Amino acid sequence: MAWALRFQGVGDAMATALGSSMATIERDGVPWLAIDCGSEGLTAYFAHYGAPPPALFITHTHLDHVSGFERLFVTNYFDPARRGRTPVYVPATVLPLLHQRVGDFPNVLAEGGANLWDAFRVIPVGDAFWHDGVRLETFAVRHHWPRTAYGLRLRASLAWTGDTRPIPELLATFADAGELIAHDCALHGNPSHAGIDDLEREYPPALLSRCVLYHYASDAAGDAMRARGHRVARAGDVLALRDPIDAPETFAARVEAGR
Repeated sequence: MAWALRFQGVGDAMATALGSSMATIERDGVPWLAIDCGSEGLTAYFAHYGAPPPALFITHTHLDHVSGFERLFVTNYFDPARRGRTPVYVPATVLPLLHQRVGDFPNVLAEGGANLWDAFRVIPVGDAFWHDGVRLETFAVRHHWPRTAYGLRLRASLAWTGDTRPIPELLATFADAGELIAHDCALHGNPSHAGIDDLEREYPPALLSRCVLYHYASDAAGDAMRARGHRVARAGDVLALRDPIDAPETFAARVEAGR
């Protein structure tokens, strides 16, 4: 079974020419789980796949990551085969923020009779969740306020940081099985995003060598980071992923099983 990560967009909130940061995990060439839903990212998604995402994971609620929901509502709600069926996995502490951002308009249809979330199957998630029989893990990252932004792990395959400052202690736990690490990184950091100097200072070379960088400001910024020897994603890039593996059995599970 072949797994891959396809980048729909790699830019920061101002870099519309690079597309809002969004990617899709593919399995056997088929979209499996989209990560975030910004407007430019969703446009690129439709252009490539020709259909809406089959499932989404939302990292946080800045509009460059969720502004595509209004368009996706229309696509799903008016298609009886899709209405209410698309899983949207949302960390539980992010769900109220997502509703405030995109779901709280009084009438999503001018004539009434529908709620925005009627078009989807919203699933609040905690530290881990199951999608299509595969277990994924979430972890809170450093982006603005605590517990408002999260990364995603597909064990042994992918660690997606979402928007964040450097998180070496978290990646020591959530990228400890050889995962490709898709990491937020600009040429210059700021209080809510990592810069390349930050990553070079705080990450060991072995971990940094597994990083592919996205969420930067311009083509020139991407080229400058490439010139320093780093992998930097471009919109449309497809990266092969290792097959995921199941999580190791926990101590609590062994105790419960009497082993």
